[in-house]
Amino acid sequence: MTGVPASAAGGTSGAQGAASGRADARGVSGAPSAAGASRVARLGSGDSGSASRGAARAAQEPDGGRPARGGKITAAAVNQASVWNVANLLTMLRLLLVPGFVALMLADGGYDPAWRSFAWAAFAVAMITDLFDGHLARTYDLVTDFGKIADPIADKAIMGAALICLSALGDLPWWVTGVILGRELGITLLRFLVIRYGVIPASRGGKLKTLTQGVAVGMYVLALTGWLATLRFWVMAAAVVLTVVTGLDYVRQAVVLRRRGIAERRAALRESEA
Repeated sequence: MTGVPASAAGGTSGAQGAASGRADARGVSGAPSAAGASRVARLGSGDSGSASRGAARAAQEPDGGRPARGGKITAAAVNQASVWNVANLLTMLRLLLVPGFVALMLADGGYDPAWRSFAWAAFAVAMITDLFDGHLARTYDLVTDFGKIADPIADKAIMGAALICLSALGDLPWWVTGVILGRELGITLLRFLVIRYGVIPASRGGKLKTLTQGVAVGMYVLALTGWLATLRFWVMAAAVVLTVVTGLDYVRQAVVLRRRGIAERRAALRESEA
C-alpha cells in the first residue's frame, strides 16, 4: 500500500486551507480582520473549496464586507460633477450675458438702433434660457444648491440691468424701475424670512408677471416708433400692475404661512408637554 495516509492527506489539506485562510484574513494590506479570522477557523477543518471562495470574497470586500473606501470617493465626485449640468450651464450663460447686454445697450451713446437690436437679442436669449433651465432642472432631476442660488440672481440681474439702462437713457421713468426692482428684492427677502415655516410657491400670476415684464422691457430695448411705441407703453403698464398685485398676494401668502407655522409649533409644544 503506497497511498498517502489519510491523516497526512488531511493535514496537508488543512495546512493549505489554513495558509489560504491566513492570506484571506490579512487581505491586501496584510492587516488581519475579524472576518478573516473566522474564515481561518473554518478553513482549519480541511475545506479547501471554502478557502478559495473565502479568498474571492475577501478580494471583493477587503474590509470584512464593508464597501471599499474608493466607492465613497467616486460617489462624491459624481455629486460634484452634477453641478455642471445643462440647467446650470444655461444659468451661467445668463449671468455672462448681463455685462454683454449692458455694453451693447450703452454702445454709441445708447441710441443707435443697430446696437439696441443686438442688445435686444442678448436680452431675448437670457429670457429664453430662463424659461428652459428651470424646466430642465425639474424634469431631469438636475436641481442643485448652486442652481437654487444662481438662478434667481441671474433673473434679477438681467432684468435689473435692462431697467436701469432704460431709465438712465431716459426711455423709462425711474419710478417704474423702482417699483419693479423694489418688488423683486422685497419678495426675495420675504421668502427668506418665512423659509422656516415653509416655501411660498410661484403662482400663475407671478409667471404671467415675469412674461409680461420680459415682453415690455424687450419692446423698450428696441428703438420702436409709431403705434409700436404706444403699444409698449400699455404692455409696460400691465406689467407694473401685475408686479404690484402679485407682490401683495405674496405678502398675504407669507403672513398666512407664518401664522400657520407658529400655530403648528405651539400645538406640537403642547403635545410634547402633555
